[in-house]
Amino acid sequence: MRRWLLPALLIAALIGVWQIAASSGVLANVLNLESFLVPSPAEIAEALWQSRSLLAENAWVTLQEMLLGLGCAVVAGLAFAVAMRLSETLRLAFYPLLVASQTIPIVALAPILLIWLGFGIAPKLGVIALICFFPITVNTLDGLRSVDPEATKMMRTLDASRRQILWRIEIPTALPYFFSGAKLAVAVAPIGAVFGEWVGANSGLGHLILTDNAQLETARLFAAVLVLSAMALALFALVALAERRIVTWR
Repeated sequence: MRRWLLPALLIAALIGVWQIAASSGVLANVLNLESFLVPSPAEIAEALWQSRSLLAENAWVTLQEMLLGLGCAVVAGLAFAVAMRLSETLRLAFYPLLVASQTIPIVALAPILLIWLGFGIAPKLGVIALICFFPITVNTLDGLRSVDPEATKMMRTLDASRRQILWRIEIPTALPYFFSGAKLAVAVAPIGAVFGEWVGANSGLGHLILTDNAQLETARLFAAVLVLSAMALALFALVALAERRIVTWR
């Protein structure tokens, strides 16, 4: 009860303060803005209901991009982590480059991907996959390398092959690490989707946010952000549920 009640009470209190400050004009005065640029939670809820069809249509586009991009990142991240685990030379060569790649802003790569891959869904998937690839790969590799040496020795005394050690010892050990990386990836996937849609798109929540910002539709802009956050939370919950179902020994 305390785990859910305390955050719920805090959120309710913050929403209540926001409602009072926005509806009374105090928040607009503090920010030195017009009142219509500072919507209250009630106005955001009204925009969420009135624009539900538009938001749902664009949310479906963004959700597809997130799921496909996450799928690409999971496949590539797992394959790359296993390859670096099996080959010490590969790990020494590519791991520093993998870390260094995170110093490049993804928002700077998005226009390049748009030029290379065209105006379709491919550049959006590329941006999401690039953002999600790092946490999945690094966490999975850490899990593969955290195997108890005594367990490996025991498998070798039983004449186990390298493949058997990988499947029976290393991969089960790495599963909790993989799911930790997957949860991080799910949390940042909406960022990649929005960046990709900002660079070039005619639909999606990122495109809708840009349009609403240009048209000063701040209430619907907040509603789009709320929908995007709800999608990320739902995907995070699904990954956490899958972790509890699969990693039963944790």
